[in-house]
Amino acid sequence: QVHLEESGGGLVQAGGSLRLSCAASGRTFSSYAMGWFRQAPGKEREFVAATRWSGGNTYYTDSVKGRFTISRDNAKNTVYLQMNSLKPEDTAVYYCATGVVTTPWRAFGYDYWGQGTQVTVSS
Repeated sequence: QVHLEESGGGLVQAGGSLRLSCAASGRTFSSYAMGWFRQAPGKEREFVAATRWSGGNTYYTDSVKGRFTISRDNAKNTVYLQMNSLKPEDTAVYYCATGVVTTPWRAFGYDYWGQGTQVTVSS
């Protein structure tokens, strides 16, 4: 079992920054992917960014490229999502997830999910 806990959400003005954290506890493997997804009211959950505990490639959805950065601290079992130049359309509940996935940009295959953290960007 793996437990994920997100933190760092909040209210920020457009153009501001936030850093989300996702702390993992339990059994994790270097092959696991760590992903960030978000869900806005009335919309489906969408992929934001992903990486692997073992390093290697990172993945971003087009709308956040150049603004968001995913990183990890293996010693702390924590993955971060640095979000800069935030826009009102980034407003959503952000979830982290982990699992053995071959396509980290797809929610299918992620076995464990956090409870989510709210990010609200005011215009």
